[in-house]
Amino acid sequence: MAFRGTFDHNLDAKNRLTVPAKFRAPLSDGVVVAKGVEDCVAVWIPSDYEAFVASALEGLNPLSPEARNLQRYFSANALETELDAAGRIMVPPFLIEHAGLEREVVVTGAGPSLEVWNRDRWAKVNEALAAQVVDITAQLGQAG
Repeated sequence: MAFRGTFDHNLDAKNRLTVPAKFRAPLSDGVVVAKGVEDCVAVWIPSDYEAFVASALEGLNPLSPEARNLQRYFSANALETELDAAGRIMVPPFLIEHAGLEREVVVTGAGPSLEVWNRDRWAKVNEALAAQVVDITAQLGQAG
C-alpha cells in the first residue's frame, strides 16, 4: 500500500485524528503511531513498520551501540493502536509534543506511511522540498 496525497484535518479536544477515509481500509487491522524521523508523527500499518525498522537495522551488528540505539528509539517512540468506529486514532501527548501539533494538522502520504504535521511546519517543509526536488532528481540521475 502506498499512501499518497495531502489532507487538512483537525485534532479534536481528546487528541484524536480522523484518518482520511481512503486510508482507513488498509489501517483497519491496526496502526502504529510513531515519532517521524523529522518533526512529524508517522502512521504505519504494523507489518510495514516492522519492515521499516528491520531495514534500518539491516547490516548492523546487533550488539553495536548504533544498532541498540536505533532499536531502542524505534521501539520506545512508537505504539500500536486501532482505529475507533469513527475512523480516528488517538495521538499520545509525547507525539503531539514531538511534532508540535496543534488543532489544525496536515496529513500527508509518504509512501509506506502517513505523516501528520503541524500545518505551518508542513508549509515550510513542503516549500523547501519543492525548491530541492530539481537538484535531488539531477543528483539521482547522475548516480544512476
